[in-house]
Amino acid sequence: MKLLTYDNGNGPRAGVLSGDNVIDAASLLGESRPLKDVQALLELPNDPVNRLRLASSMSAEGGVPLSSVKLRSPVLQPPTVRDFMVYEGHASGGGTRQLSDAWYRLPIFYFSNSLRIFGPDEDVEFPSATNNLDYELEIGVVIGKEGRNVLEKDWLQYVAGFTIFNDWSCRDLQRDEMAAGLGPAKGKDSATTLGPYVVTPDELTIKDGKLFANCVLKVNGEKWMENNASIAHHSWGAMIERASRDSRIVPGDVLGSGTVSGGTIGEAMRDGLPARWLKPGDVVEIDVEGIGLLRSKLTEPSLKDPDYRFKSAVTL
Repeated sequence: MKLLTYDNGNGPRAGVLSGDNVIDAASLLGESRPLKDVQALLELPNDPVNRLRLASSMSAEGGVPLSSVKLRSPVLQPPTVRDFMVYEGHASGGGTRQLSDAWYRLPIFYFSNSLRIFGPDEDVEFPSATNNLDYELEIGVVIGKEGRNVLEKDWLQYVAGFTIFNDWSCRDLQRDEMAAGLGPAKGKDSATTLGPYVVTPDELTIKDGKLFANCVLKVNGEKWMENNASIAHHSWGAMIERASRDSRIVPGDVLGSGTVSGGTIGEAMRDGLPARWLKPGDVVEIDVEGIGLLRSKLTEPSLKDPDYRFKSAVTL
């Protein structure tokens, strides 16, 4: 199934894609109140995804055309966004730096900003404090039920589905901050784009805890990256086990895989592709096999202050 959040003019609602139509999830499940997004659907009791699958198979007709609604981020404001880094090619800068033993032992992650979530075909304002804006092509998992201390072997029980995760990154700000020994906080603060759907695992190819899906990224229609999501060093089970150990995961939480190798501008440049830093007006498209196409347009910053005091001192 492809779960989604859509707006037909009456506010955001959770839905399911049936052919070229969107069927409202609350109506299928007989809920008396609308479900505002996929998270609200997942928070229902008694295995809502399987109940929705059964209901949609019995009533696959009706709904509204997909072309007539606006898709939103599947989860409008995730409870948490944990972003991992499990691709060796990206983590090592295409082999230009030595990785620590800890990277190979641990699925490492940081917490990103759940207050700046954008959806498919939603404009993203260019951050005013950066000169070096980058995309990151990632896979996201949306958690489907609450858990603590989940074991790697049980990971699929906690997954609602997979989505595309574009981790917009201000590289100059990130480089400046990390030189001070702190994680990539402000460099990742401005935007994350998710969508277009949350695709349930039964529709995808998964082996040994890894997603096999071809990934293509284009800027203004020109291909800047292609690779397969399956080349991750750590499995999704390992990521979920580490995220939930001595902690909690809840419905609507989003876990990012980190950048699929080649999926940043720096890597595209090293690969000999005609890449450059992003600028207002650019259109970034991420196409992941089995999940869909996530498109974003960068717009002009609303603030323009060349003398802003907290710009980066780093020139890339």
